[in-house]
Amino acid sequence: MRLVSIDGTILEPSEARVSVYDRGFLYGDSVFETIRTYGGVPFALPEHMARLARSAERVAITMPIPPTAFGEEVARAVERATNPESYARAMVTRGAGPVGLDPGLAERPLRVVLVEPLQLPPAAHYRDGVAVITVRTERAADAAHGAKVGNYLGSLLALRAAREAGAHEALVLDSSGRVVEGTTSNVFLVRRSELVTPPEEAGILPGITRARLLDIAAAEGVVVRLEPVTPTDLAAAEEVFLSSSIREVLPVVRIDGRPVGGGVPGPTTRALHAAFRRRVGLGSAPMPWE
Repeated sequence: MRLVSIDGTILEPSEARVSVYDRGFLYGDSVFETIRTYGGVPFALPEHMARLARSAERVAITMPIPPTAFGEEVARAVERATNPESYARAMVTRGAGPVGLDPGLAERPLRVVLVEPLQLPPAAHYRDGVAVITVRTERAADAAHGAKVGNYLGSLLALRAAREAGAHEALVLDSSGRVVEGTTSNVFLVRRSELVTPPEEAGILPGITRARLLDIAAAEGVVVRLEPVTPTDLAAAEEVFLSSSIREVLPVVRIDGRPVGGGVPGPTTRALHAAFRRRVGLGSAPMPWE
């Protein structure tokens, strides 16, 4: 079931209304989080809400209610949806007001939660891996380092280019030609059995799943390096994978038309994904590629 919560009131999607004067609609003047459930329970909800509050602070949007209270609203909406598993998009906009770029025109922040049945990528994506391309682009988030903002036009166009090339995802290159992240994912590579991923200073959005994987890798005895990544590094990598809340760990087997390593998902990718699923309580469940 799909549900919407607007300022704490739960509605059917057909009943949900937001003003056309809302700055989230007019300018993408908003922040958000995407949260999935395991066993029907929102995963890492306090961390997501804390990151939402940080994003809001970085773009000078006042949180309308405390993060813990907003998290409770998310949990209530997910529970009301009664899906076996859901994902929720929790948003805060600067609010509505007269048309004009001045943020002071906004009257009060608006909070919205969208709940949808969880749909995972096809098993073939995990079994066989996916293709990605690299795209040089500028993103609205580059002006608000580390904030997850609603204006995704740069990433949207990059993902459109990926789809036109028959690829699953686009890896964003910054002005120096370094790999930052995917349009909706973080990127990792395996080099000489070490795990490498761009640091936060590279301009990434530090994902919740990314943080879990870094902890898991350290616990599993994998050497982790947070350092800049170039397309040349990707080309020389033994393995590459993406991480995100919905996809968890997704192996990449082709970049810009060239194979990664042996062109199949690698053992480190598989091992980290299995360890992640044990961490979230799915250790006895089939892996997504099975």
